[in-house]
Amino acid sequence: METPELPLEVISHILSFLHVSDRKEASLVCRSWYEASQDHQFQRNMTFSFPATATSLRFVRGLARRLCRRIAISHLDGSCLSRQLLVEVAIHLGPRLESLALPGSSVTESSLLGLLPHLTSLRKLDLSGLDSIFMSGTFLCQERHRQQVRTGLNNLEELDLSNLRYLSDLTFNRLTGCTPRLRRLALAGCHIAFEFDPYRGCAVGQGSSAMLSLRNLLRLLQDQAATLRALDLSSTGITPSSLLCLARVPGLRLEELGLRGCRELTDHSVELLCRHQRGLRCLDLSACTELTSCSVLAVGHLRELRALSLSQDWRVTDKGLADLAALPALRTLRLAECLHVSGAELVKGLSRPPPRAQLQTLSLRSCTYLRDATVYSLAQLLGSGLRELDLTSCVCLTDLSVHAIASFLPGLQVLRLAYCKEITDWGLLGLLEPARSDGLTRDMSMPEDKQPSLTRTFGNMGFFKPPNMLLEEKRQLVTKEDLGAFRQQDGTSLLALRGLQELDLSACLKLTDASITQVLRFPTLQTLSLSMLTEMTDEGLASVACHCRCLTSLALSRCARISDKGLEHALLQLPRLQHLQLACCEAITDRCLHLIARYCKRLKTLDISMCKDITATKVDFLQSQLPFLEKVQYQETQASPLDLSVCTIGL
Repeated sequence: METPELPLEVISHILSFLHVSDRKEASLVCRSWYEASQDHQFQRNMTFSFPATATSLRFVRGLARRLCRRIAISHLDGSCLSRQLLVEVAIHLGPRLESLALPGSSVTESSLLGLLPHLTSLRKLDLSGLDSIFMSGTFLCQERHRQQVRTGLNNLEELDLSNLRYLSDLTFNRLTGCTPRLRRLALAGCHIAFEFDPYRGCAVGQGSSAMLSLRNLLRLLQDQAATLRALDLSSTGITPSSLLCLARVPGLRLEELGLRGCRELTDHSVELLCRHQRGLRCLDLSACTELTSCSVLAVGHLRELRALSLSQDWRVTDKGLADLAALPALRTLRLAECLHVSGAELVKGLSRPPPRAQLQTLSLRSCTYLRDATVYSLAQLLGSGLRELDLTSCVCLTDLSVHAIASFLPGLQVLRLAYCKEITDWGLLGLLEPARSDGLTRDMSMPEDKQPSLTRTFGNMGFFKPPNMLLEEKRQLVTKEDLGAFRQQDGTSLLALRGLQELDLSACLKLTDASITQVLRFPTLQTLSLSMLTEMTDEGLASVACHCRCLTSLALSRCARISDKGLEHALLQLPRLQHLQLACCEAITDRCLHLIARYCKRLKTLDISMCKDITATKVDFLQSQLPFLEKVQYQETQASPLDLSVCTIGL
């Protein structure tokens, strides 16, 4: 008697618990599983990205049967093929399409004007970097074209015009006049004249045909203040007085504001911004190098703030972080490269009684004053709610920080510990390193005042023992008995982070196969960086591949002991790999390219720079074998500062 098949609804419900990559694999099992994987619930928020090629014409027709709502088409140009592709999109996807992006394209005005009127359901339009449309200044200059586009974009909510060199008042007004209900507007990287018009040599006017002006932008904000909630002006020359003008627009209630890289902003301008826009939920002030802790104190009054970035604000200190940590809605805090932040005030703020911040993302990258005691306290206070932790280049952290992370942060999905050079196998294994018996450490039983004193000439006199040099200290290696103790204990090793999806251990030079083979066993891990682990061998790589089979990105640059043999064992078990870095791996040869061509059919990017035993002819062979390969970085030898032989091959 045959086993009855499960209904498609039941199979779809089961597949809903899988990650997207796992669901794609499951759809290949049989026809019923494939049909269940096409359920509308899986297609609703999925974006289909594809280039403008001949095969894309048939692909677009297939998307119509899948009720596709989001697409991104790259490499469009003025060719007949690109024009025909946009016609197919208009016919088969137009009325249902909700999101359209055209990255890396140079589409013609006529092609775009033929498409936009058909997108009657469009909610998001991304034209960032599309200079070919705005270069001539005639885009939407005819009234009939504006009426047609207004019909299609009447319900548009998100418009991205970032990195447009030729955006002017005239073209901006024509386009935004067709979008009366904008909620999000991005102008990052655009040439905006805030106070002085360099073309006319006078104060900024309105209606310029050469560039976008502040007065023109203010007019839009005033017209659409009732709906506009998000504005991105990152990497523009906005001045303090211009920011104040924007913040004071009557009726404007911003929830998201991007000011990354706006270097002219001052503490006073941020204080005024926070005073007039108290409803801000997401604020990006990263790389605003003139800001100090006074800005942090001002931001601390935004009670609805959910996400804040102060990365690369080098003058920011711990002052004000205690009040910031007390904000009850705060979920994301980025303090990367804030060189004077130690985290002490952050601990103080999180120690206050509720309500206080429940952080899910915390970045302290390159905060070199950070110490183990602070990480231990933060781990205890943040607990299972933290999902992402970035401690890259916190060079003073040791195994104690790893123990705290593994013990108190079981919900972590992203962990970055690159360049934490004091982390050893003992930290990953959750074990305490035995006391040194090599006689090189200080005698801790002797009082501090009785320790031998040193002079500047200790090397010549011979009366005093010289201090231990860090590079000369001998590490206590992990033995088989230690590994036996590790297998019997539970909960303190990195294995406790069972939901980890991204892990970066690059340049943790003291890690060896002893911990890599025992700890790196994460079934859901997708991104792993083990670059510059000079002690890792083929055995460690094979173990990683065996226990982390969901990897889509793997970085092994400068791993000198990795050879073709280790790669063969690894690639055989990593069929989902899409990104692979093997730069400066001196032991790999042309044979590794044959292995990649055989086992990595989904590979998109590959870095084999300065692998001396790999030849250019084999690189050409690899490109002919992998249909999805987009980029290969290949350089035969170390380049000098003026050497232009670095070759980036893109398909």
